[in-house]
Amino acid sequence: MKILLLGEYSRLHNSLKEGLQKLGHEVILVSNGDGFKNFPSDYSIKPTWSYSKIGNFFRQIIFRMTKFDFQKIEQGIRFYFLLNKLKGFDFVQLINERPIKTTANFELYLLKKVFKNNNKVFLLSCGTDYLLVKSLLEKKIPKSILNPYFEDKSVENSYKFVFEYMQKSHFKVHDFVYQNSLGIIASDMDYFLPMKDNPKFLELIPNPINIDALGLTNELPNSKIVIFLGINQWNSIQKGIVFFEKALTIIKEKYNEKIEIIITKNIPYQEYKSIYDKANILLDQCYSYDQGYNALEAMAKGKVVFTGAEKEFLKQYNLQEDEVAINAKPDVDYLVKKLSMLIENPEKIIEIGNNAKAFIQKEHNYIRIAEKYLAVWNSN
Repeated sequence: MKILLLGEYSRLHNSLKEGLQKLGHEVILVSNGDGFKNFPSDYSIKPTWSYSKIGNFFRQIIFRMTKFDFQKIEQGIRFYFLLNKLKGFDFVQLINERPIKTTANFELYLLKKVFKNNNKVFLLSCGTDYLLVKSLLEKKIPKSILNPYFEDKSVENSYKFVFEYMQKSHFKVHDFVYQNSLGIIASDMDYFLPMKDNPKFLELIPNPINIDALGLTNELPNSKIVIFLGINQWNSIQKGIVFFEKALTIIKEKYNEKIEIIITKNIPYQEYKSIYDKANILLDQCYSYDQGYNALEAMAKGKVVFTGAEKEFLKQYNLQEDEVAINAKPDVDYLVKKLSMLIENPEKIIEIGNNAKAFIQKEHNYIRIAEKYLAVWNSN
């Protein structure tokens, strides 16, 4: 089969590609690398001229005058010149309603070409899009990335990229993709719960994790327990990072001789991965039901991860509380209590880490997940 994967979030499509290739399929991945994370692509549409010395000079002038970022147009242009190479695929999967990340009208034009020139097209729900944001604004689930906004409208500017999906110009893109794709696949419980009653929803398929590409590093050090917090400034409010930061301040005072704390901000994926390899505990996010991609990769390495592990997730996979991850909550005292438990009982780090590795192997193995995608694509 010839398979085209459009867009990338957190290495999901790269791992799916690797699983599909193991099964003997031809796969092409087109993306912008997910910004500063710089994930690999077969065809990159990452803006380069806009970030060059001369290009950025003009880009900044245009932005000051019009509030329009020219790099969106460059990204769309780069995709346009790839169109002749993106024909005749058996299956196409979009990482998002706007996988090209250009302007709404240009995105619609390019996606129409993709749909016309290929066979079956599917939409993946693994990040913000129109249906998800609409559902969260209607408070259909009590815990979500919008909780900080509901509690404090002054943070609205931090949700600018989220609310873009509710604009009239984007709705045209959403409507075209929704009407013409063969269905929607959710990557975890945070997208399954809002989407499960939609007539276009097909199935929950867990994130694929390429375990073969990850080193397994869950042995405790002889000296200090290492706690890692990797911050992406663009979504730190949505992930509740401030609660982790406050908890770490208390933990540092309480256990300074027993721990080492590592905090990074906005670093490329490869550098991020090499740094958190040193950690025993990773702090991920506070407003989710399930684990995102970074959390899953850390769990595959035997780390104890503070992330989404709500009762809906536990029920889905027949697990117990604190069995494979720590359910993070936007509550400093709660986070301090959980961190203290691990620091005072380091054998729990090994226990939960081993459980986490076994869970990823069972539920997220990239080859078995690729088989699940193929089954859904073929049956619709």
